[in-house]
Amino acid sequence: MNWAVNPYEGVPGVWGVLSLFCIPIGGGIPAGVLLARTRGIAWPMMLFLYFISDLLLAVVFEPVMHALLAWAKRSPFIAAVGAQMNKNIEETASFYGTKGGPLTLIMIAFGVDPMTGRTVAQAAGHGFVSGWAIAITGDMMYFTVLMVSTLWLNSYIKDPNTTVVIILAGMFGVPWLARKWRAAPTYPPT
Repeated sequence: MNWAVNPYEGVPGVWGVLSLFCIPIGGGIPAGVLLARTRGIAWPMMLFLYFISDLLLAVVFEPVMHALLAWAKRSPFIAAVGAQMNKNIEETASFYGTKGGPLTLIMIAFGVDPMTGRTVAQAAGHGFVSGWAIAITGDMMYFTVLMVSTLWLNSYIKDPNTTVVIILAGMFGVPWLARKWRAAPTYPPT
């Protein structure tokens, strides 16, 4: 992309990739990475665009999170949902180590999503800047793993649709298998 000749030449590709990266569930990552590759966007720019999507998420999610926290103070149902979420978060945090430490919070954002990472960071007492720094760090690590995996797999398969399906299956299947494997009972040798 030669920005000096035509500064708007790559903008539609950049916006398309950024819009895919803004999909909150993660399915936009492999599709966005492959779209970026076909549009000639190098991996450092992919990282930058994904970082921008995380900043946009922070601006949108933070007021929603605070509104839900305020609502939970007035609604027994929302408070019960929040209590169940706290229980689930504690179980997740126990998998990563000490509750509330920065590495634990980063790994929660890596293993779950940045919104959960930010919520846990809020519960651990982190404010807007430090809480989102923790959540975005974990999410950027997750993105980097998926970006590299997607580019590597597609270099062998050469079919973007198949690559996206395999990466999505891995994104949802590997954590499920890890939980099953971890929860499997161990029997003493006979």
